[in-house]
Amino acid sequence: MPHLFEPLTLRGLTLRNRIAVSPMCQYSSNEGFLNDWHFVHLASRAVGGAGLVFTEATAVTPEGRISPDDLGIWDDVQAVPFERLSRFIKGEGAAFGIQLAHAGRKGSTLRPWDGNGAVPPAQGGWEPLGPTDTPFGPEYPTPRAMTKDDISRIVDAFTRAAFRARRAGFDVVEVHAAHGYLIHEFLSPLSNTRADEYGGSFENRIRLCLEVVEAVRKVWPDDLPVFVRISATDWTEGGWDLDQSVELARRLNALGVDLIDCSSGGNVPHAKIPVGPGYQVAFAEKVKQAAALATGAVGMITTAAQADAIIRDGQADIVLLAREMLRDPYWPLHAAKELGQLVEWPSQYLRAAPHGSPGR
Repeated sequence: MPHLFEPLTLRGLTLRNRIAVSPMCQYSSNEGFLNDWHFVHLASRAVGGAGLVFTEATAVTPEGRISPDDLGIWDDVQAVPFERLSRFIKGEGAAFGIQLAHAGRKGSTLRPWDGNGAVPPAQGGWEPLGPTDTPFGPEYPTPRAMTKDDISRIVDAFTRAAFRARRAGFDVVEVHAAHGYLIHEFLSPLSNTRADEYGGSFENRIRLCLEVVEAVRKVWPDDLPVFVRISATDWTEGGWDLDQSVELARRLNALGVDLIDCSSGGNVPHAKIPVGPGYQVAFAEKVKQAAALATGAVGMITTAAQADAIIRDGQADIVLLAREMLRDPYWPLHAAKELGQLVEWPSQYLRAAPHGSPGR
């Protein structure tokens, strides 16, 4: 079986290993622009040996941000700073991915260390959009129910953002359809109670997701992969669940999606989620087997042995690490040593590398 440090080829892109840096919001942007913090944060993970480095959720429209401090790519000028970062990351041997996102009804909220609740317009907030006018929770802003024209504009915004991302040098584009943000809001019957062709039945609730992905795939190069991140379950009775996720994955496979990034939750404020080591890995395994599609496992994956077992046991094709990458930007290099795998180290760091490690 493949192991954690075996390359993975998706279309014309070969990742040097099966380790990806999961998208992690930094809440450190001004007007959506990439800055020095983002450069150091992302570049250091490429130096640290990851095979794929993702940006945080990057908004396709201004009102698609979670907070006023999020990255964006709704304007051509916002794509320019990514070009230098792309050159650096790829120069270190990693692939560079962007997660395109729209926060939906969870937008216009405070960054975590500033507390909870809505950001008023006077402080840079806005009226968010959603499938209906029901807010995520009592402390969240009330969204405006989207019209069909709004939906068309959102699909177009994802398309234009993907085009900008490719010009900026990204290798992978991931559509964010998880964690209670806009596309997930349409997928789940708990948040989507519309009575038109975008609500009600399973076919209607997945319509926006399919339209966005199909539009992105059309403008993304044929030789580069498209990922979709889903919440495989709402962890709530009557909500979005694993069976629906499998069927959605089958539809996405037919549209040319190359990998399903399997997370969970985020759409219901008080869902009871049994968080623990690898608690979402079974979702990736089920989708991989039932939809015949590559998957990524994410969530409380912290040790080298755990990550390697996920790959060796065929539960997923990549692992995406978040918190552990914050704790240790060089986790892949340390994991390789622990697993007895000889991998390239940055030539500048060879004096600290295990004996025999080649430079790059």
